[in-house]
Amino acid sequence: MSLLGHRDYRHLFGAQLVALFGTGLTTVALGLLAYDLAGANAGAVLGTALAIKMVTYVTVAPLAGAYADRVPRRLLLVGLDAVRALVVLALPFVDQVWQIYLLIVVLHSASASFTPAFQAVLPDILPSEREYTKALSLSQLASTMENLLSPLLAAVVLGFASFHWLFTGTSIGFAASAVLVLSTRIPDATRSDRGGVRDRTLAGIRIFAATPRLRGTLGLALVVAAVGSVVMVNTVNYVQGTLGRSPADVAILLAGNGVGTILVALLLPRVLDRAPERTVMLTGAGVLLAAMTAAIALSTADSGDRRWPAALATWTVIGLGTGLVLTPVGRVLRRSSTASDRPAVFSAQFSLSHACWLLTYPVAGWLATTAGFTTTWIALGTLGLAGFTLAAKSWPRPDPCFLEHIHRGTGTGHLSDAEEVGDGLWRHSHVFVIDREHRRWPAATRPVRR
Repeated sequence: MSLLGHRDYRHLFGAQLVALFGTGLTTVALGLLAYDLAGANAGAVLGTALAIKMVTYVTVAPLAGAYADRVPRRLLLVGLDAVRALVVLALPFVDQVWQIYLLIVVLHSASASFTPAFQAVLPDILPSEREYTKALSLSQLASTMENLLSPLLAAVVLGFASFHWLFTGTSIGFAASAVLVLSTRIPDATRSDRGGVRDRTLAGIRIFAATPRLRGTLGLALVVAAVGSVVMVNTVNYVQGTLGRSPADVAILLAGNGVGTILVALLLPRVLDRAPERTVMLTGAGVLLAAMTAAIALSTADSGDRRWPAALATWTVIGLGTGLVLTPVGRVLRRSSTASDRPAVFSAQFSLSHACWLLTYPVAGWLATTAGFTTTWIALGTLGLAGFTLAAKSWPRPDPCFLEHIHRGTGTGHLSDAEEVGDGLWRHSHVFVIDREHRRWPAATRPVRR
């Protein structure tokens, strides 16, 4: 049976797809609404709204993860879709800038809760690693296609209706997402045995700190954010201001970046059958740093007809590297968490990866305005190199799932291979490794995967 022949996954993928396109339409409509309210100050309004979005993602996701296993998961996802639909319906009626900011907080708080919870569902309904890998590739493909097609869809709507109808279309999309989620059989999350809200909120971040391969993925997230900020923030000014080309060429350059990511999403499942995630993701980070080096070289060229094809090739390579790093992340998270820890781990990854973007976005925007592209891209490249170094050093090259360790205590609660070796010590080989202090994460009660 093909992946899309799996009824529950098919409905969830459909929900993700319509919600993604709804979010894309909201982005376009929000820019038009900001211009309608603020005129020449629309750029400042949008910049503030994006900053609020990123801060909300970073702060709300871990808190949402603390409660993700306390409520029925299907009810949670449907409720969050309903909140997003209602917020988007309210946006056309605002007449003050502060109202935009307030609704943005509510909207992205719901998204910061929905996305990690949704991602944590997939490993439960797709226990096969091969199918799960294909699902990750489809998710990456859907996200990239949304970035490419949402502006075109918005342009079609705006051809015969005002931008306010974009909000209506977005609300319908979120409602459709809720209906599709409601039609699936989603198992409830395994309840964590952590009692306190503080412990549950910080659990995912603590697991990241204690798990070498997860620290590696955080370093790789910094590489993606550092190089991706060039695409997300600097493309318009570079194409129109430096190269002197048309707005249509901005779209072409962004499309080239998207095509690179799509190619990887289509090909990567076969690659991951033969190569470990560490190799694939570090290779992707190396590709990103190589592309950043090419971009820095381009920024030093004052003229020349070859700059445009070189830029198109560089942006496409950035897309390739991004796909190599991001697509396998879900596999690493699943392998590094228990069923009860999974909501916290996915929420922590969502929060920490967006924290990287929160760091690199201002560098790409403000530094480019004051110091130019060359200085800015060197600074971002340095951040990316730091992330790559962290990943390579943190993520051990031999990365087995089963590791032997010796600890004090009884063998109670361990697997059958626990063996007493004397003086109150037990030797045990399993998928988990306790932390060095043997206190916050006792092996018998709160294991942390390495």
